[in-house]
Amino acid sequence: MKDFAATDAIDMLDDLIVCPQCDAVFRLKKPKNGERATCQRCHKALISPRRNAGLHIIAVALAVLFLIIGAAVFPFLTIDAAGNKNAVSILDAALAFAGGPMIFLSLATAALIIFVPLLRVLLTLYVLVPVVLDRPHARHAIVAFRLSEALRPWSMAEIFAIGCAVALVKVSDLAHVGFGPAFWMFGILVVLVIAQDSFMCKWSVWYRLEHPRNS
Repeated sequence: MKDFAATDAIDMLDDLIVCPQCDAVFRLKKPKNGERATCQRCHKALISPRRNAGLHIIAVALAVLFLIIGAAVFPFLTIDAAGNKNAVSILDAALAFAGGPMIFLSLATAALIIFVPLLRVLLTLYVLVPVVLDRPHARHAIVAFRLSEALRPWSMAEIFAIGCAVALVKVSDLAHVGFGPAFWMFGILVVLVIAQDSFMCKWSVWYRLEHPRNS
């Protein structure tokens, strides 16, 4: 009897969904493709399945992967002041204070604007590629997706872009500033990261990982 009661309790929990923003609890009803299930209290989208969304997310993730690598390698800005011209990459800027006690700040900056977004992209591909190909999910995929979501607030590529915009306004009066290839790569990267997060229905991914036979 205890086993049946535990099974019934689990089934009841599977029929519920909790809003991650306001903690309101609703009885689950799967929407069709193109429809959305939203929270009645705060209007946050809870479930938003889209047709071929997985393929779109994988394509965007691959583009983000190549853009991150290119943005880290190619020159980001060129500065010409008093006849002295210098080109700097994103890694150079992040590790500018790598000597002495500021090395921890430099490493944290590099991690937040490059390595954390890169890790999130790799985790997304690791989780979604088997799911989209209708194969058994990868080993430890649930842990990988949970880590990717936990790292979301620490992926600060867009914050770095805003900081660069503010700094360029101040520096432009003192020197001639040119945009390198990495600048445009990073700009596209920020847009694609936002698009990737908007394409993804996290509930659908979790449901597929936890109920592979019913998906």
